[in-house]
This record gives sequence, C-alpha cells and structure tokens, in this order.
Amino acid sequence: MLFKPTILPWALALGTAQVASAPTNKVPPRYSGEAQKLADPRYGPIPGQSDLYSYYWGTDRPFPGNISDPVFPTQDGPPGVDDLIWQNLLSAEWLIFEFYQQGIEAFTARDFVAAGMPNTTYRRLMEIRNNEAGHLRIFQNQISPTSIKPGRCKYSFPFTEPLGYLALMTVLEISSMAFLTGLVQQPRLNFNKGAMLAIAEVETRHEAWALVDIWKANPFGGPSDTIFPYADEILDSTNAFIVPGSCPPENPEFPHARQRLPALSAGQDTVSLTPGSNITLHFPDPRNQPFFNESVQYYAVFYHGISSISVPIETLFWPRQAICVTIPSKFETKGVIIALVADRRGAPTKESVIAGPAVILEQPSRLATSVLHGKAG
Repeated sequence: MLFKPTILPWALALGTAQVASAPTNKVPPRYSGEAQKLADPRYGPIPGQSDLYSYYWGTDRPFPGNISDPVFPTQDGPPGVDDLIWQNLLSAEWLIFEFYQQGIEAFTARDFVAAGMPNTTYRRLMEIRNNEAGHLRIFQNQISPTSIKPGRCKYSFPFTEPLGYLALMTVLEISSMAFLTGLVQQPRLNFNKGAMLAIAEVETRHEAWALVDIWKANPFGGPSDTIFPYADEILDSTNAFIVPGSCPPENPEFPHARQRLPALSAGQDTVSLTPGSNITLHFPDPRNQPFFNESVQYYAVFYHGISSISVPIETLFWPRQAICVTIPSKFETKGVIIALVADRRGAPTKESVIAGPAVILEQPSRLATSVLHGKAG
C-alpha cells in the first residue's frame, strides 16, 4: 500500500514509526522538515521487509518517492568514507524512479496492449517502479548521518507514446548495468561493494524482462557483461534529462566531480551499430564540442565484455571532415558496447577521455539504430 506522511497504515505491522531527532535549525526554512523523518532508517517501510517495494499497484508515488526534499545531516562530523558514491547513486536513482513513475502516470495497461505489448507490461513496469523506490530508501540509508541525502529534481524525458517509452527504458536499464560495473570498483568498504552488486543484479532482471517480453530477443549477453571503468561519465550523460535549475540547491554536484565531457553518438547516416560497422562520430551538443590538438593522436576506445579495443582516428580535418571509425569486428554481437574518444590508447585515466561515452545496444541491435534515428524500434 502507498505510504503517506500523515497516514500510517503500515504502522500496524511495523509498530510506531521512529522519527529522527534532527535539530530544526539545520533545515532551511523553505522546507517543511517532513523529509527529516527519513534520517532514521527505521522510519517507513523497510526494503526487504515490506511488500510495498514489490506489490504496490497504485499510480501515486510510493514511499519514499513521495517525499522529495533533501534530508539534512543530523550529526556533526566527517562524512562516511563512501558517502560521496552513495550520494551520486541516490541522485541517479531519483532520475530512474521518476522515469518509471512518469510512465505509469502517462500510460495505462490498455495503451501498452494497443501498442502490441503483452497484457502484463503495465504491471511489470509498476513492479520495477516499486523496486526503484526500494533503491531510493536503501541509498538514503547508506549515506551517513553527517552527510546530506540528495532530494528529487524535475525531469523531462523524450517519450510521447508507449513504444518510445519502452525503447528509452531499455537504453536506461542497460546503461545502468554498464554504469554499475564501474561504480562497484569505487567503494572502500566491502559491504558497500556487495550492496551495489546486489542492486546491479536486480537491474539485470529488469533488462532481461524487457528483452524477452518486449523485444522478443535473447536475454543472454555472452559470458560477461561490459565493464566500463568511469561510472561517473555515464552518470553525467543523464544530466540531459534534468530540468535546469530544478534541483534542490543543497544537493551535491551530480555527479561529483563532474567532467562535463562533450556528448558522443553515431552520425544520423548510421545504418548499423553492430561489430564491423563503419560509423561517423557525432558530437550533438553545439555548446560543448571537443578540442583536438593537431600534434596528438586520438583514439576511439570501444569496451565490450572485459576487453577494450582502441582504434586510431583522424581528427586533423575535423569539423570540416567527419571522423570515421569502424566498430571492432572482433566483438561478439551481444550485450552492449560502450565507446568514447581519448587522447591515449586504452583511455587509462578518466582525464584521458575527451568525449563520450556512448552506449551502443547490441540486443536487439535494431533498437540501437531506431533510437538513434528517433524511432521506437
């Protein structure tokens, strides 16, 4: 059932809610202070102990997605060793949760059936939304009481009909999987590494459902999912969905520290994005274009599975002449390929990355080119 701050139907099962005793003078006056109750991990339905995060079938935002303000520190002292990573992850989770919530509000079960989808599609999306609400609460609870827990921004997603929504959902989920393979390398505490791996396994189930039921594709991605070392670069690309100026001003920079790299995609003339295909590199944001030093050799670096392959590119005549490259034919047509542009072979550090990353779906491969051309698949 839905949690609302003033009505506590779950209290019969959990007992009286415990409210964190945050000093009111630490909460800016523009906020009601309601979110401060979330500082206590015992407050509200607990992930893994409540059916809310699996079996809520309403359209209103489930707890804690219905409380949008940031949660301010309740203790003085240094931040937890992994707080910054959890803050990045919570900010990203707000975006993913909101994507599912907006889809549930925008469409009905009949809309998906009319678009040719199984009659279970809408309920499955609700269940994923519920899982994402549980992720919100898990991430809030992992941030120490000496650090702020970021609040919700406003988000704008480019979908207008059910198939376009499901196509974007597939891109976001498979991007999340690749992002988490890099993120799990960052925590200093082993428990936090394990917790992030547990979340990644759930995201894999979400993606496998979409591949099987929606796209009628083989869900097996080969012997290894793709490892991408610079998780925050994938996070940064999601800023395109955030309405400028809509985040609580107290939220930490997202992601921290943000590189603001030029976006990267294949050109509109792309016919295929499978291994062995020839593509042109496109930098879609006219306000953020890469700079190429004529004395430097640059590379398109492609990641797939546990491997990466660097392909030298000619940048001397760009932008008068497009930059062309071939996706390595050695890669299997499975899972996802991630591409970026670097000034060193193999992109050995995040500072060597000068544009990207771009996430290239291989399953189903037709969806990758459809999304590129603004179609649903």
